Amino acid sequence: MKRIGLLSDTHGFTDPKIYEFFKNCDEIWHAGDFGNMETADHLAAVKPLRGVYGNIDDQKIRTVYKRHLKFRIEKVTVWMTHIGGYPGHYDKSAKPWIFENPPILFISGHSHILKVIYDKKIGTLHINPGAAGNHGFHKVKTLLRFVIDGDRIKDLEIMEIDRKK
Repeated sequence: MKRIGLLSDTHGFTDPKIYEFFKNCDEIWHAGDFGNMETADHLAAVKPLRGVYGNIDDQKIRTVYKRHLKFRIEKVTVWMTHIGGYPGHYDKSAKPWIFENPPILFISGHSHILKVIYDKKIGTLHINPGAAGNHGFHKVKTLLRFVIDGDRIKDLEIMEIDRKK
């Protein structure tokens, strides 16, 4: 069993409340747009970090993190990328791969909109954690945590942080 903390689009800012929310997690996953290497380093200092670079991330981040991260955890295949779309609206760069070899869990960021959607056509759970940083149009920062236990993804919890506070 693994407890996962998931966030995206920090754009160089991590609210201190994030660390409290992730304190019992085994790993932190970041779905791109770290904003700077310091943000990635702070998260990695707290828990093991898996992440992908996003469209605003510089070359320094791109040398450490890949555009696509495909891995297996417990009995769940995971594909994480920053710009991937969502069921019914997958990004054209993701579409061929996702239909050819669908993961059990598909994670993307970029939209700043929290989404959890099950794609019945391919048997894939899609999660976009929204945006955890202060940059962007979103009014509420969002992130989530969940458990992977064997082949099950369960106990999903969402944290919302008002950007104005």
